[in-house]
Amino acid sequence: MTLDYNRRPSFADRVNAAVDRALTADQATRPPRDYLGGSRLGHACERALQFEFTATSKDEGQDFSGQLLRIFAIGHALEDLAVAWLRGAGFDLYTRKGNRPDGGQFGFSVAGGRIRGHVDGIIAAGPEGFGLAVPALWECKTMNAKNWRACVKDGVTKSKPVYAAQIAVYQAYMEATVPGISTAPALFTAINKDTAELHHEQVAFDADLAQRMSDRGVRILQATDAGELLPRVATTPDFFECRFCPWSARCWGLPA
Repeated sequence: MTLDYNRRPSFADRVNAAVDRALTADQATRPPRDYLGGSRLGHACERALQFEFTATSKDEGQDFSGQLLRIFAIGHALEDLAVAWLRGAGFDLYTRKGNRPDGGQFGFSVAGGRIRGHVDGIIAAGPEGFGLAVPALWECKTMNAKNWRACVKDGVTKSKPVYAAQIAVYQAYMEATVPGISTAPALFTAINKDTAELHHEQVAFDADLAQRMSDRGVRILQATDAGELLPRVATTPDFFECRFCPWSARCWGLPA
């Protein structure tokens, strides 16, 4: 097939470009995080987490595209639908304090506010007959069909260790404000973005995982304060995680 590089943009192209310009312009006005997100502590590479924590400039062309921002927005919209579906099924699910639109999100802040997290929801009661232990953390993720099937087959702990680490950290740190949340298994919901299929599983609290992730967070903060770079996750730049890292060129251009 011969590509026509002189093809004029179609009407759809022009509309999409306008939408993406608006999205990326809005994103550019948002201040970067000034804390280490609890949802990210399970990421494979501690050096990448340092770059993320310090808002280090990404490699050229690695900033969020309009399409990626649309994907994020769709994920948030599907999460809102899941909340409505679960409530309709009889789950007493709180996503904001007092379940009011103007109520703040449930979350935690530790290490002087340098490690923080916001939970998707807290289940105060389940439908009759489920025998659900409460209060239970609720976390929701959207996935493509391939990742969703892997999650159904192997469970979130094996198929998505970053999510499993997030759940453990949130259960641990939320215990101070929601007593009992680390005793009750969390409810994890995965939405298949391609088919709208739902997967739900209960995840028991993994205290060892939570401690390891907490220690990791402290290690990242201490190394960053000392001006030290933590080791890379790999020894060559063609490693899977490195090939998709937005700081790959910067990282591999630095001393080991």
